[in-house]
Amino acid sequence: MTIKAEVPVAAGRDEPVGTASARDTARHATAQETARRSTAQDPEDHSPYHSRYLSDGSTSPADLVLPLVAVGGVVVLAGYGYLRRTRRARTRTTPGVVSPQPPVTPLPVLERQAGTALVQADDCLRTSREELAFAEDRFGVDAVGPFAGALREAERELSAAFAIRVRYEHGVPAPEEEAVRRQALAGIVGRCAEAGRRLDAEAPGFDQLRALERDMADALGVAEGRFRELAARTGAVEATLAGLDARHPASGVPATAPVTGYVEQAKDRLVFATTHLNQARQATDLRDTGRAIRDLRAAEGAISQADTFVTCVDRLADSLATAAQSVPAALTGAEAELARARVTAPSDLASAHTTLAAVREELTSGTSGTPDDPYTAYDPLDALRRIVRALLPLGAGQDGVLGFAARLVARTGIGAADGFVATHRGAVGVDARARLAEARRLFDTDPATADVLALEARELAEQDVRTHGNPYAGAADEHTSGIGGAVLGGILLGEDPDGGPPLSFGGPGTRKRRGLPPA
Repeated sequence: MTIKAEVPVAAGRDEPVGTASARDTARHATAQETARRSTAQDPEDHSPYHSRYLSDGSTSPADLVLPLVAVGGVVVLAGYGYLRRTRRARTRTTPGVVSPQPPVTPLPVLERQAGTALVQADDCLRTSREELAFAEDRFGVDAVGPFAGALREAERELSAAFAIRVRYEHGVPAPEEEAVRRQALAGIVGRCAEAGRRLDAEAPGFDQLRALERDMADALGVAEGRFRELAARTGAVEATLAGLDARHPASGVPATAPVTGYVEQAKDRLVFATTHLNQARQATDLRDTGRAIRDLRAAEGAISQADTFVTCVDRLADSLATAAQSVPAALTGAEAELARARVTAPSDLASAHTTLAAVREELTSGTSGTPDDPYTAYDPLDALRRIVRALLPLGAGQDGVLGFAARLVARTGIGAADGFVATHRGAVGVDARARLAEARRLFDTDPATADVLALEARELAEQDVRTHGNPYAGAADEHTSGIGGAVLGGILLGEDPDGGPPLSFGGPGTRKRRGLPPA
């Protein structure tokens, strides 16, 4: 056996040989222990290279895997972050640092929101007022007192909101004061919300008063009684309207133009009411209380609007009769005011003189019959309106016979505009309603201006209706007849093919509570 002699390692210059030998022995033992452990972890690798690699005290290739994985993960994360930053920079709409402040809503959007709030609040008040009348017929004035009070409070809030809207449209606050204008729009929305909240708060108590779930028969009796009364009135009003056309055969716009088609629309609402009253009776017999209540509310809304159509015709007849009797005295008073103005404050009065002369010609050549029952070939309300407006530059027309004439034409104009909005509110927008509200506000102090605003409101409302059209024009069977008019009038909300739910007393949060349950 050959024995290899180990070559001793030379000691350092200042180190004994025994000490160097001991150090070599320790290093050799450490290398052997490292090799043993590595072999135990990876028994498959017994190559001479591996043994030699370990015997030298170097690092294993397996020990390099973990650092390589860590470095690769860092590279991947860095690449992902770079891609996200690049994509964000490409899609960013504004350069620089993103502001922590929320985006500012454009002013036109806020204006539309304020207009929508005004329309919705006005609709809620009108529907609540109509249903309140049925409750008063059944339970009396005292029983509905709290609900009438809530309605008045809501009306005050809405009037204030419309007043803000009118000032806003007139440039108050000024257009350059955008922050203040935003506050004004917020005030409109807040007032409307408060009006709705007052009505919503009273809706549960109102339902308890009516107790339709328990006493449907009595409520149906009240509605059917009003229906029969209106059916009789509608026939009489039709004859009244024919008489007005004969009594005031104007060559231009007829005196009855504000109520053209009202008799036909009243009949349409009554047909709709007939259908739903019958369905309410049938549902009551079947103990389907929910459906009976919904049909009753639809019928009550139609009856209320038929009443509005008929009442508008009656009021116009009364106004025309009063105006025909008032024109001679108003014309005389206006001519006297004009004569005084020529003496005390001479100015350009040619336009006023021409207007009064034209009215005098119509009065002398187009009047027949008796003073108490005159037949005029002109529109007496229009004649009064021209007389009042002719004297506006003089500041006259607030007292006496001229003041009476100004209030008569303003009251008639406001009533006509309000009746049209009430019966077509499903299509009428905020501009017409704002002018109508302002006309009401100015009636006592400036009736001439109030009349101008009322006429503008009526014209704007008619434009809205023409633009809106009638999506239910083809409905003609017994179950859908009258739906178009009901949706146009705001009796039904118009959300579904069958017209949607009927509306009830309450604000935005409760007015649809009588709707059909979800399928």
